[in-house]
Amino acid sequence: MSKKSPPRNLTPGLCQRVQLEMLQACREVAAKHGLAVEDKGLSDMDLRWGFEIAVRISIPPPDGSTLDPEQLIFEALAEAYGLSPDDFGREFTTGRDVFRITGIDPRRPKYPVSVERVSDRQGYKFTSEQVRLLLQAWMKNVTPRE
Repeated sequence: MSKKSPPRNLTPGLCQRVQLEMLQACREVAAKHGLAVEDKGLSDMDLRWGFEIAVRISIPPPDGSTLDPEQLIFEALAEAYGLSPDDFGREFTTGRDVFRITGIDPRRPKYPVSVERVSDRQGYKFTSEQVRLLLQAWMKNVTPRE
């Protein structure tokens, strides 16, 4: 079998195809062991050199889903920060970018809310007050008005 020469540069399409193939392979291996796989997406994509993919492997609950420790922590702590447990995974905009809530870190008292920019999954930290206000503004704009 001859080795395929590497491409000169990566393309977003190639990165996504490789990610899907890797995810499928991970699912097959995990299934052999009775485990579940969750796609955590592409990150740190540099089309000249490489990219990162992430997966979470876990013991599945009876419904076959995967447990997300960040979500469990968020749901337990959200109300103490003036947020709803249902806010995990919600999106909001700052006017320039759209962000998704990904967690709470109580060890960061000034910026406890973890978010990621939807376009590239880059992580950021916000105050809980900023997130509350941005969520309220976002909900006003995406909720149909009567």
